[in-house]
Amino acid sequence: MTYAASGAKRAADRIDLRSDTVTQPSEAMRRAMAAAPVGDDVYAEDPTVNALERRAAELLGKDEALFVASGTMGNLVSMLAWVPRGGEIIGGAHSHSLAGEAGGYAVLVGASARGLEPGPDGALDPAEIAAAFRDPSQDVHDPISALVTIENTVNASMGMPLTVEYTERVAAIAHERGVPLHLDGARLFNAVVALGVSAADLCRPVDSVMIALSKGLACPVGAIVAGDRDFIHRARRARKLVGGGMRQAGIIAAAGLLALQPGPEGMIDRLAEDHALARRFGEGLAQFDFLDVDLSRLRTNFVMFRVRSDEANWRETRARFVAELWDHGVLTFAHVGDMIRAVTHYGIVEADIDRALEIVPEAWRAMQRSPARV
Repeated sequence: MTYAASGAKRAADRIDLRSDTVTQPSEAMRRAMAAAPVGDDVYAEDPTVNALERRAAELLGKDEALFVASGTMGNLVSMLAWVPRGGEIIGGAHSHSLAGEAGGYAVLVGASARGLEPGPDGALDPAEIAAAFRDPSQDVHDPISALVTIENTVNASMGMPLTVEYTERVAAIAHERGVPLHLDGARLFNAVVALGVSAADLCRPVDSVMIALSKGLACPVGAIVAGDRDFIHRARRARKLVGGGMRQAGIIAAAGLLALQPGPEGMIDRLAEDHALARRFGEGLAQFDFLDVDLSRLRTNFVMFRVRSDEANWRETRARFVAELWDHGVLTFAHVGDMIRAVTHYGIVEADIDRALEIVPEAWRAMQRSPARV
């Protein structure tokens, strides 16, 4: 089922666990957006955008920050700022920036990519990262290694958080070779909460970082890129190049500014609730003998599980089960490999999880009774 099809069929009474991108803004966000003072952000005159960028830079421990329309745009302008045309990006083979953003690194940056397979914890092997660097002085056939990129949390590996120590190790490998390290931190604050560290500590080793505002932080739109002043200057030019100058953008930036504040109206501390609900759902799923769930990897708001089936027909079995869950009112997502993904987020409560756990065996029994339809 495609994003477009599922979005068109969504109903208010469904328990939507496809992604944390389906969140609705809080009432406090709606009020802040309605009242936001605005100006022309391309001229750096929007006071709400400026306040958001200052707050984000402070939280992330960087010189400056830049408000962009989406996480994809944030990764793209970072690559445009770092990578010369014809350069090569080293990153995870299943990472969002290399596998899930329409090939922007190739189409718009003009770069090639060297994708490495992650381990079960989502981490790329530092030895493999080091070995992936090219030496074009020895062979003119090789592209020039220009950027290393990692994800935190790791989407394809059940939202696993990467530690400060791991990030420092990868940064050292990149910096020893004169190459920057970019962090796709779309769900960085999930890692911050899960690890009990500060965002500044987690970002200190990296040269640039992108955080999404429209996932666990529940904003309707937007992302942040942060780094040193020279990087942000280049990224701002790149944002203009790809059409990201949004003029009176304070109307949408206001939601992000509120999300990054401490207190009950902010969205960072409440991510612990999402993690607890994911744990509740994962432990419930593990009780069903027709599903496999690796609870040791359940650390944030992602629950990934598989249907037990013959190796030859797992695609059909998974598709039928996802369709039955949909028909019974639980929206999930067919993810990498043979996995099904469920993501907890703002708007999902304990009663939703308990109802979803009642529906799962109902959907399974319905699938056993019905003929194959996929």
